[in-house]
Amino acid sequence: MNEAELKFLWKKEEESAHIQGWDFSHIYGRFEEEKDLPWDYEKIVRQYLRKDSNMLDYDTGGGEFLLSLNHPFDKTSATEGFKPNVQLCRDKLLPLGIDFKECGTPSKIPYNNETFDIIINRHGGFDAKELYRLLKKEGIFITEQVGGDNERDLVEMVLPGTEKPFPHLNLKEQKRVFEDAGFHIIRAEEAYRPIRFYDVGAFVWFAHIIEWEFPGFSVDKCFQRLLKMQRMIEDEGTIEGTIHRYLIIAKK
Repeated sequence: MNEAELKFLWKKEEESAHIQGWDFSHIYGRFEEEKDLPWDYEKIVRQYLRKDSNMLDYDTGGGEFLLSLNHPFDKTSATEGFKPNVQLCRDKLLPLGIDFKECGTPSKIPYNNETFDIIINRHGGFDAKELYRLLKKEGIFITEQVGGDNERDLVEMVLPGTEKPFPHLNLKEQKRVFEDAGFHIIRAEEAYRPIRFYDVGAFVWFAHIIEWEFPGFSVDKCFQRLLKMQRMIEDEGTIEGTIHRYLIIAKK
């Protein structure tokens, strides 16, 4: 393809960069990540989740992972703050009997003290002191988080010099946050693993969805750098970056 044809295709991807919930199916088969993390978040949650547990999924996205757990609905609560997902959750979760509430402020979660046996959170914001308030004695909080170094090599490819949006998100600092809130750390791990894109259009779509990591990104602004990515695809078959993840399991 010539440059004009590539630009046309990439701008089509740019225009289609919208999701419901946390659904990346638009680029399935065109990218991969989290294939080799040293932990399995779902298995860990199931390890601690009992049928009689009162569970909260804070920042549930579209409720996709929550529903996959098949936990008794009358023992399940969820929150979400991203407006498009809030209505999706109302339509999907409330009819099942799940106690869903809108919440976009991690320090003000609308539930009473010591309500939950377990709180889970994957890639969402949190406030350790608020989680401590909500958990029963010996309650468990489980989170897998995106670290502050996430995809920095990819950001540099298209937006060099961009500041990290969340430099404090790393295992060392966040362990201290939980300990200061009164938690006992049961497990804490950190990992850096590859993320791969097999066509530039998939990257364009992704960069628009993860806009807080790629602020101001556009095909027009970054076109020459995207052409360099295209040459990488043609020469090597992939564009590779690095994801940063950490896992914390904390007990009240």
